Amino acid sequence: MGPTPHTCPVQKTTVEDWVRQSGGAVHVSQLRTAGFTEHRVRCAVQAGLLRRVRRSWLVTVDCDRRRVLAASVGGRATCASAAGLLGLWDVETDAVHVALPHTASRFDAAGIRIHRGRGPVPVHPRSAEEPVLNVLFHVARCLPAPDALAVWESAVQRDVVDLDELERVNWRSTAAAQIASLVGTRSDSGPETVFVERMRAIGVAVRQQVWIDGHPLDGLIGDRLGVQIDGYAHHSAAKDRRRDLRADARLVLRGYTILRFDYHQLMRDRTHVEHTVRTAMAQGLHHIRSRR
Repeated sequence: MGPTPHTCPVQKTTVEDWVRQSGGAVHVSQLRTAGFTEHRVRCAVQAGLLRRVRRSWLVTVDCDRRRVLAASVGGRATCASAAGLLGLWDVETDAVHVALPHTASRFDAAGIRIHRGRGPVPVHPRSAEEPVLNVLFHVARCLPAPDALAVWESAVQRDVVDLDELERVNWRSTAAAQIASLVGTRSDSGPETVFVERMRAIGVAVRQQVWIDGHPLDGLIGDRLGVQIDGYAHHSAAKDRRRDLRADARLVLRGYTILRFDYHQLMRDRTHVEHTVRTAMAQGLHHIRSRR
């Protein structure tokens, strides 16, 4: 019979802390390697500090559901799910993306998007953590190109990876290699990257971060069609909104047309965005208009 919670050593909380510092989900072999005995691990589970989601996988009680679901099938959160956990550009998906070895079997795939491909960084099959380069690898192969590029650029902007590192990786994936060749640091937000890539796809060239009248335009099409992109959390304060409207008005008085798109429009209403830009160009709003 195993020990009851009140007979366990005081150090049992150390197991919980170690698992939490490791991301909240671990394989029991990692605990053994770290020096924790089976007795101490069992005590942590019996005390309700850890939860067993699969025979050899444990999670903290407050572990993120993406990590919990990945551990429950013996895998690692990857792709869009891992990008969100890393604080990168968060692409909304219905399923949790999980990296699993080809040998994985006997698991419930409900609510899971399985990734079997091998990323550029070797990973132990019992590891619960996905290396960031592998996350980007799966993002490039799985998500639409604009969304993938937004995630990659956010990784660069947040110093999770650097451009030199990305250029030297042997991606073993055409999609990842293409994204690596496009990624840069000009975009201030994921939505801006999405907009530029979608314009490129329909043959519209966009210059980014063009300074006019002391303020930066997220995009400039031709000579006079300006585009401003509002991110997901934009305009949290009324003064920010007033500042933007003031800047837009000054540019209009200087002969520019300003189109402003928000997060929802860029990510969920692609047809509207493309139609608006094309219509503006059809009216010649991207050209300098001669005075009569």
